[in-house]
Amino acid sequence: MFSTLLALTNGFLQQFQLKPGQPALAVSFQVLLSVLGPLIVGIVIGQPAQSTIAIMGAWMVAIVNVEGVYRQQATAKFVAIISITAMLLLANLVHGILWLSVLTTFLVMFLLGFAGLWGATASAISLTASIMFIVALAKFATFPNLSTVLQQCLLCFGGGIWSIIVALGIWQLNPYKPVIQSVSSCYQALNQLIDAAKGRVAYPDDRRAQFTRFLQAQDSFTQALTAARDLWSAAWTEGARNLAGNQLLILIEDTPTIANYTVTLVEQVVVVSDHSLFQSLQPAIQQSLEQLAVVLQQMSTAIAKGRSSVHLGDLDRAIEALKHQQQILHTQFHSNLVSTPPDHQTALTSLDKISTILTRLSGQLYTDVELMTALEQETVHRRVRSARTRSRLSFPKPANFAEVLTPLRDHLTVHSIFFRHALRLAIVATIAEVLAAQFQIPQGYWVTLTAVIALKPNYGGTSQMILQRVIGTVIGGVIGIAIVALVHNSWVISVCLLLLIMGAMAVQPLSIILFITLLTPAIILLLNATSQGGWEIGVLRIADSLAGGVLALLGSFLLFPQWERQQLPAQLETTIRANLTYFQQVIAAYLHPDKVGAAQSIALPRRQAALENTNLTASAQRLFSEPRNVQGDVESITTLIFYIRRLFNSVTALADHRQELSGKYQCPEFTQFADMVVQVLENGADSLQQRQTLQSLPDLDRVLDGIHHHLNQLQTAHTSVTPGSRTATQIFHAVRERAPVSVGLDQIAYEIKNIHHAIAQLSQPVVEQKLNLS
Repeated sequence: MFSTLLALTNGFLQQFQLKPGQPALAVSFQVLLSVLGPLIVGIVIGQPAQSTIAIMGAWMVAIVNVEGVYRQQATAKFVAIISITAMLLLANLVHGILWLSVLTTFLVMFLLGFAGLWGATASAISLTASIMFIVALAKFATFPNLSTVLQQCLLCFGGGIWSIIVALGIWQLNPYKPVIQSVSSCYQALNQLIDAAKGRVAYPDDRRAQFTRFLQAQDSFTQALTAARDLWSAAWTEGARNLAGNQLLILIEDTPTIANYTVTLVEQVVVVSDHSLFQSLQPAIQQSLEQLAVVLQQMSTAIAKGRSSVHLGDLDRAIEALKHQQQILHTQFHSNLVSTPPDHQTALTSLDKISTILTRLSGQLYTDVELMTALEQETVHRRVRSARTRSRLSFPKPANFAEVLTPLRDHLTVHSIFFRHALRLAIVATIAEVLAAQFQIPQGYWVTLTAVIALKPNYGGTSQMILQRVIGTVIGGVIGIAIVALVHNSWVISVCLLLLIMGAMAVQPLSIILFITLLTPAIILLLNATSQGGWEIGVLRIADSLAGGVLALLGSFLLFPQWERQQLPAQLETTIRANLTYFQQVIAAYLHPDKVGAAQSIALPRRQAALENTNLTASAQRLFSEPRNVQGDVESITTLIFYIRRLFNSVTALADHRQELSGKYQCPEFTQFADMVVQVLENGADSLQQRQTLQSLPDLDRVLDGIHHHLNQLQTAHTSVTPGSRTATQIFHAVRERAPVSVGLDQIAYEIKNIHHAIAQLSQPVVEQKLNLS
């Protein structure tokens, strides 16, 4: 009983856990000014109730805070103005006739449900348009009084225009802020990656938990890097680059190098952490990683604030201490060369590799800090230049209308996820509206609003959103009820309203549940100020939100459910093939080191494999949030994803070591091993989609024995020659080149075996579950 209660408490508290990042203070200030303008005007002219539509228009446009440079954000806000004004007009035209209102609601929600086809920006705009239509139909519709309708549309449009004017004024203060912030986020993600690597060093026995944490940090970095690249590409075209743009691009493209070094380091720690020699360097390695994390955190802060405040002294001392301990190990090794076991030499090679990586990381950070200093100076100069040098807020050329409609035509089929979601959204919204009208539910449009906002294309996303909205609405409703019941001064209520709006917008990137907790009392105060009510509005808000959440959950479960288990095999196949392509490019670079552009040929497959790994992890998270009876073989799915991610890291470590080879890797079994891995991965990917029967696993151990024998011969020869001679030096360098390759292939073989076993477990159940789910 106690353990169950504790688990529920931990689950509840986990909902309030903040995401990595900083509060969106600039956005909250922008929203505050946007709302404050119409509010002050309404108070000054003595008509605060009439200003509600202008306030709502400004608010709806302000919260369309999409990712992208300012040009893209301005375009999105302008489209939002047109959309919400059109929804206000449409709601007025169909108001008063139930069947017409219901039919229009169905059609509007059905069409807006396809917005996801055009990306996150379109989804954000469609959500605000949905909210405006539902609220306007219930609160603002006055048709057939055309003069009032036109007045409302002008107020809504004017509020939206004011919101854009505020945004434009703030944006011009720092035209490159979105890109700079995205670069800062990249280095913050690297800080988390280094910190996760430090945990792997500090707790070598807790492998599974630490590796899972490292994978999560990798996903965060991949997402941050993708966003930074997209923002930079949108801000600077090929013909419009300047010094600041080039410096930011270099800072962005340096981050994958740091991430790859970190992955290689962790793989070396995996190899050597069980060896006794590792204990000698463990404290120095841990201290070096800790200082690297500190420097990366300082760099992230300095980039975001435009001030250079990075201190590298402690990092220098940590690296020097590591090198000193490494030299002691080398001295001990060479003084007892004859009696030293062969595995000591392999372990020493791995430790040397770790030391080399940490030194390279330190050197890379030195270079980036110098570049940051130059960027800071360029930023200062740029702020005093004329507006000619600033980022221009021009609107992009409109796309051809037929091209815009092409995705919609392609998805007008019941087999489309988007079509099913749009139809589900329309049905649920229509049912909510009919129930609210038939049972005359006070403020019944809140039921519809909650259902529309909470309903997502997948069941897992819907259930998670409903849980967050219910918790946030209950807590926020209690706060709103308390304010309405205890505070009666209109000015104090206005201040509370503005503070709640600012707080909600500030925490939105960090926590949805905190956003809803602060937004709910703001809505209660706004409605209480513009209509008759009182604390009862808060109670109705809570009850209606619960009813809307139940409707959304039932709709997601019963209406054309698209379970993630049906989509997972395709995503698994795509991810395996992406990692296979990456592996093949790395092997080709080993076999043909003189080929021009070898490094570039690896970079793109690595990026694609990393993105697909992140997509696969997100797909699995959606799967695990669905009902247990439709999840399938969760253990095998988890195992397969885990070892695919480990394979990616092992290949990354192998790719990094390629740079240290003096020539072509001469080992006959190497090519044979690579061919076997390709065969297993290709066959496994095909079997997941039932195109082939899973074949038996080839004898990887036999090929590995040949590779080990080749390395053992070198190690034996090294102990039999005169120490310090030219032959001994050559053999020593050969061992240092071959040992990491041998160990890396061992790791890859282990991961391939587990991938094959997991696919074998999934192959048969996939057919049965597809039949059951269909």
